[in-house]
Amino acid sequence: MAVERFIPEREPKPVFDIADRVVAALRRGGADLSKLGVPDPADEDDIDLWEDVSVPQARARALAWTNSVKAADHDDYLKWRFADLDDYQRPQALSGWLDSLVEAKRKEARPSTMHFILSGNIGSGKTTAITALGNEASDRGLFVRFVQHSTYIAWRRPDGGPGDLSAHQVRKRYVEEPDLLILDEFCGEMDGVQTEYVRRETTDLVGSRLASNKPTAFSTNMKRDQIRAVLRERLVSRIEDRAYLAKVVGPDRRAPTKALDW
Repeated sequence: MAVERFIPEREPKPVFDIADRVVAALRRGGADLSKLGVPDPADEDDIDLWEDVSVPQARARALAWTNSVKAADHDDYLKWRFADLDDYQRPQALSGWLDSLVEAKRKEARPSTMHFILSGNIGSGKTTAITALGNEASDRGLFVRFVQHSTYIAWRRPDGGPGDLSAHQVRKRYVEEPDLLILDEFCGEMDGVQTEYVRRETTDLVGSRLASNKPTAFSTNMKRDQIRAVLRERLVSRIEDRAYLAKVVGPDRRAPTKALDW
């Protein structure tokens, strides 16, 4: 008579007993495992926590930032911190604003400056600087997400969201949830697009975050008149209210060291 072999890995799992590989996949995806009753691994690094955030939630938030940057194909930007920036990329101003956001969150108050606008020419290092802000903010326990303005607008169209995300879920992910939203390339690739849809979606994004006392950082290579042509004066004025403007004036980092002979 053949003897049955007992292989633990192949045994049926009890209800609500989640396999390690499933837990690992959920953690990589930014899931809050505390809601599934999964204990927090004790051997991982400590995370700076807010009073209302558990360790698994903090890890989920950190992954949300990382995944949002990767979704923009900006993986290389995850290494940058304020110490890596040149002076003309305004690290002191960015650091000071971040300090004010952290202090406001601790006091459950509205930041005195709600918007940080980083403007400059193409290739001057704006995205590097604004992503460094997100990296630093995430390191300090804030819930941060990154998205390009044109991408958010496209994802808000019916069936336009990434994966199986609905337009409502896209809005919740980028407008409602983050303590800090990094909105890159503001009005980029939109200078010829003057539709009510773009204005309505941007007004909703800006207005909703203001109403919730949630700050937003913008990077743009557009001039004010160009942005006004897309969004109109009323919305531009609302963004400028309680905003700090920092101009990045530097060389084009993308230009080749030697001009190409086309």
